[in-house]
Amino acid sequence: MGFADFFKNFTKDERALPKEAPSHWIKCPSCNALMYYKEIITQHYTCPKCNFHMRINLQDRITLMCDEGSFIEFDKELSPNDPLGFVDKKSYKKRVEENASKCGRPSSIVSGECTINGISAQIALFDFSFMGGSLASVEGEKIVRAIARAIEKKQGLIIVSTSGGARMQESTYSLMQMAKTSAALNALSQAGLPFISVLSDPTMGGVSASFAFLGDVIMAEPGAMIGFAGARVIKQTIGTDLPQGFQTAEFLLEHGLIDMIVQRKDMKKTIAQILEYFTAQA
Repeated sequence: MGFADFFKNFTKDERALPKEAPSHWIKCPSCNALMYYKEIITQHYTCPKCNFHMRINLQDRITLMCDEGSFIEFDKELSPNDPLGFVDKKSYKKRVEENASKCGRPSSIVSGECTINGISAQIALFDFSFMGGSLASVEGEKIVRAIARAIEKKQGLIIVSTSGGARMQESTYSLMQMAKTSAALNALSQAGLPFISVLSDPTMGGVSASFAFLGDVIMAEPGAMIGFAGARVIKQTIGTDLPQGFQTAEFLLEHGLIDMIVQRKDMKKTIAQILEYFTAQA
């Protein structure tokens, strides 16, 4: 299976709610239970029957994690270039324009400053609906600028990842963001400031291979798919069956690759406690 087929599996977005949400009932993608739609919203888009965590849109994520009215966005004017003049079935420029029109922003990351239970922090959040949350030059620049602000203001940094990996339409320019963000995070560490990495479904490819796994604390949502290549690609490469639950958050926690799994309803409280702890130690 090629990269295009692998990426297409994630863009199906099976965890997401329908684009036009029903006014009454919805079926859980995991247990098939029928629930009232408003009940799903009050549960932060988790199934009250089986605790399945559906994908959540960017604005709802900001509302969930940040104190009301505290989020201030930075660098919203940054937009991608087309250094290679890349064209596949359509031009890269056209794809960016289409996604910008759909999402109301020109990149897959929103970054800014907020308070979380009264504690100020810098935060960057991926939007999977923009080209699969892919990492390219603008996204890397936004992360690095967020890190610079955290150092300047002596704040903690939170990155919420949901991404299919590096954006190949920018080729090496995209791959260089892995090194660029990792180097900037080293400066944050040298300044004695915390980086909390939150992994949601999915966190794959160049994102998982760089900053997503460099957190002082790495937490994930229940059931999130986390890895580098897809399971079928790995199985074909090594020629053997993979363990049950391979690449799930629970599998990674069991094998020591992440620090904790946090329910979505507890995410804000948990992050605030970690930020408070690190601040007290500074």
